[in-house]
Amino acid sequence: MHMKDKLVTGALLLALVMMAGSAAAAPSMMGGRLDTPGTQKTLTLPPAADHSPVISLGTAVDPQSGKTVSGYAIVHYAKGGVPGKPDKPGGGAVCYAFISKGAVWKTVEPWLINPANNGGLSVNFPFPNMTTDIAKWEDAADGALDNGNSVNILGNGTETSDTLEADLVTPDGDNEVYFADISDPGAIGVTIVWGIFGGPPQGRELVEWDQVYDDADYNWSMYGEADMMDFENIATHELGHSIGLSDLYDSACSEQTMYGYADYGETKKQTLESGDIMGADKLY
Repeated sequence: MHMKDKLVTGALLLALVMMAGSAAAAPSMMGGRLDTPGTQKTLTLPPAADHSPVISLGTAVDPQSGKTVSGYAIVHYAKGGVPGKPDKPGGGAVCYAFISKGAVWKTVEPWLINPANNGGLSVNFPFPNMTTDIAKWEDAADGALDNGNSVNILGNGTETSDTLEADLVTPDGDNEVYFADISDPGAIGVTIVWGIFGGPPQGRELVEWDQVYDDADYNWSMYGEADMMDFENIATHELGHSIGLSDLYDSACSEQTMYGYADYGETKKQTLESGDIMGADKLY
């Protein structure tokens, strides 16, 4: 082979390699929507006594107000539960509960979401869906749905490609949502809330919230596929924590959005039920 032929052949091979590499690195199109894998991160939760779904994060100083606040990580587990937190028998239950009575948002703050994930969910879906899910709770805060009235509780969101970090040690002033590998087996999602939860109810308040959705152990769907976790189903539940509501573990409340467990293909938490609406109304 002449030297000129060798150079042409080498150039063609290099071009083919570069094209193959570009194709491998390019995001895929799913149903006409861009699907971009996320950079796998791990959220390692502190150990909890008896695998409690509520983990105390201790106290810290809120950088915005200078107040001493407490933090809690609230873990949403898959159906089947965790040791130490079985379902209670049903019967006459009040189907709402507060993280702490009176602990509400007194200042409207913005929030951030990085939608990149390894769970097969279109990156075009989480931000507008979170916005819709927040609107459900803000609509419910006056005690009725679809009556034209709402309360601005969690503010407006922004989509970002920046690396976000859930705050397990101290609040940082940002309300952040992203996907990662959650260390606890069976954990679908975690909401972290910081605030003042003790003292007179009128002095209690929420000052920060973060959310993480597990994309290492679960695939995520937009349409309630049987072998996936429905994002709207889980996100609507998690946002109940962000406004100040706690989980329910009474089987009489199993149809409420704030019921503590979820399952593959489940979509019933997409809509707010009577207890959810009553709880939001009593808080706000």
